Amino acid sequence: MKICLVGLGYIGLPTAVLFARSGCTVQGVDSQPSVVDRIGRQIVDPQEPGLREALADVLASGALTVSTELVAADVYLVCVQTPMSDSRVPDLSFVEAAAVSLLPWLRSGNLVLLESTVPPGTMERVLLPILGRTGLRLGEELHAAYSPERVLPGRVLQELAVNSRIIGGIDDRSTRMAVALYRHFVRGDIHTTDLRTAEMIKLIENTYRDVNIAYVNELARLAETIGFNVWEAVRLANTHPRVHVHQPGPGVGGHCIAVDPWFIVDAAAGDAPLVKLARDVNDAVPLRVAAKVETMVAGVAEPVVTLLGLAFKGDVADTRNSPSAAVRDVLAAKGYRLRLFDPYVRPSGDGWDAACNLEAAAAGSDCLVLLTDHSLFREPDYLLPAIGGMRTRQVLDTRNVLDGGRLAALGAVYVRLGDGKKPAEHE
Repeated sequence: MKICLVGLGYIGLPTAVLFARSGCTVQGVDSQPSVVDRIGRQIVDPQEPGLREALADVLASGALTVSTELVAADVYLVCVQTPMSDSRVPDLSFVEAAAVSLLPWLRSGNLVLLESTVPPGTMERVLLPILGRTGLRLGEELHAAYSPERVLPGRVLQELAVNSRIIGGIDDRSTRMAVALYRHFVRGDIHTTDLRTAEMIKLIENTYRDVNIAYVNELARLAETIGFNVWEAVRLANTHPRVHVHQPGPGVGGHCIAVDPWFIVDAAAGDAPLVKLARDVNDAVPLRVAAKVETMVAGVAEPVVTLLGLAFKGDVADTRNSPSAAVRDVLAAKGYRLRLFDPYVRPSGDGWDAACNLEAAAAGSDCLVLLTDHSLFREPDYLLPAIGGMRTRQVLDTRNVLDGGRLAALGAVYVRLGDGKKPAEHE
């Protein structure tokens, strides 16, 4: 089995490695020479356990080769990005370009698979018309299917293999061919469905989480208005066997949850009010965090604000659509002097200082704002040495990971997002 995989990003490369490791011959293709060069030198995301070692093995064996050029193959698998424009419209230009690049290579009997996250109807409206230019009869001579990736950054290699897989083909034969292909390395269940339902599955999964998070972020706002602790309330509500409320925070980030709901909004043509409202609620949270910071430093002349964490989630270096960046940008636009420390990310940019350690980031600061729940930040004594170097000892915790009592003992004012209890009401 010869596979030509187009798009060697955070899903495409691990997928290519797993197919190569399972006995297939794989040509990995990316339009950016710098990406191909880095992969050839085995420079990969260090947060993906086992990826570098597995890549080295399949490159050394020749099971995987990488280049900017396509080759003749049995299967063509497209894993390119589908970013969202500033106007919240899905950008399918990368999918279109990848499909067009296949045309000189496609032959009778080939299978074309799309894994990129796309709005429902993309296969029928975009991919299949392009494939039809070959003159091959779709479903008879040329086969096609859609199968979305459903993995968590930091666990991609593992979850590609063990998570269940969704496949929707343009016909039964295409579906069966796709199932047989993924069985090379997928140990989880493989579920088959129609094409448009397959396109919707991942969008449904991520939108479910986005709506749930919007609900709890709204509860966090109400907690400060009504006067209760949202973290305690959610913990106790979740003791009910049929309740699973997510956790609040400074907003929603990452490539999937912050983006995929807009694909539904776009496809629904105005008929998805709840999905859009959830997106609007979550996008507004960084503004509320920035407003709290403004209130906390209102009496300080030329305040310095330190942001802890730029990654969108704990223990990764992924900053895509990070709410931390949104908070940073709002405060920078207001003229605050900003410092930032993230143990996983080396930031760069104008209007704020990047520090190489926590103590340097906190020295002379008037407010520490914890935005990312890295495990390091959760260690009981980690933050304490930095407090002594602050000019004004104030801490805003947007993730409920810090010990407010210990910080208060050092003379720090501790504010927790979504905690509307008065000090006397806390245990």
